[in-house]
Amino acid sequence: MDEGDRPTDTDESAGRDERTDEESAAASEGSDDGSSDESVDRFSDESTDRLPEESDDPLSDESDDQPPDESDDRLPDESAGPTSVGEGDVPSDSEVDAQPRDEPGSLGQGDAAAGQRSASRAGGESGIESGEPTADESLVHRFRHDREGALMWIREMLSSVAVVLLVGLLLFGVSGVWPPMVAVESGSMEPNMQVGDLVFVTEPGRLAPDAAENGVGVVTHEVGQEVDYRTFGSYGSVMIYTPPGRTGAPIIHRAMFHVTEGENWYDRADAEYHNAVDCGSLANCPAPHDGYITLGDNNGAYDQASGLSPPVRAEWVNGVARLRVPYLGYIRLIATGQVELNEAIAGAVGSGLPATGPGSASTALTA
Repeated sequence: MDEGDRPTDTDESAGRDERTDEESAAASEGSDDGSSDESVDRFSDESTDRLPEESDDPLSDESDDQPPDESDDRLPDESAGPTSVGEGDVPSDSEVDAQPRDEPGSLGQGDAAAGQRSASRAGGESGIESGEPTADESLVHRFRHDREGALMWIREMLSSVAVVLLVGLLLFGVSGVWPPMVAVESGSMEPNMQVGDLVFVTEPGRLAPDAAENGVGVVTHEVGQEVDYRTFGSYGSVMIYTPPGRTGAPIIHRAMFHVTEGENWYDRADAEYHNAVDCGSLANCPAPHDGYITLGDNNGAYDQASGLSPPVRAEWVNGVARLRVPYLGYIRLIATGQVELNEAIAGAVGSGLPATGPGSASTALTA
């Protein structure tokens, strides 16, 4: 390159002055052109002025072409600040209207699918909650609310059994013996106890009266006359006992008096209830051991005189009768075959059962 072709210092100063004037004029036009356009022009002019000074090779031409393109892509975004916005950066009303909007209440495809799944789950749960009852639920409902049919009869029967068991448990808590009730199955205690009576029993010694001077809570007929203690229509206590070797139901008879071992009790006995002429002809006399002489109210002989039982030891006593409930014992007697249904009906209406002979035992079937 000739020296004449090279730019002088004067020319470079003139060029810079011209660029300064041009930049000032561009700035005076206002912010309408935008900071991005100003940056592009300034960078292009400076690139054009500097690159020829460095070299005249083909790289100068590339510099003249490429930097303006790169500045057009990057600098407008980087140099744009919040203080100035060009008219080209603000979308027009037509562009805003052209942009897709979500209408109120509308859902996207993903939201719509999720909503459908939630609705289906909610529908399934509500179907389970408010749908038809299951077979088990229906059966339980019918069992509890049916007014007729087999389920009603089963419910009533189970309710009755439950009531009886509950009452039995309560009575057991009071009596202290199980079972707490016995059913009278013979007439030896008539008229004070009838066949079919259900008798409430307490264990020996429980609820004993003051007149009972023994551990079993029994007041004898002899003592009852002295202190005016009466139960079941006569003096003294009625007790339930089981002598050794007895295979039948326990015996429920009245305690008449107490004897000691070796005692000659012939003189204390009422001649109405034995046929003996002396102790030698009276069974169990003298007394083989301590015990009670007993008698059924409807019998003509002592249990010991008839040979039904030796004098009743205290340990043979199962309990003491306290209360009777008429007719309720027939349920137990019919169930065990002790009484036929027609006999139970006849006894309930008052025609009575065949009379028992002298010396018979009024037995108590444990309920």
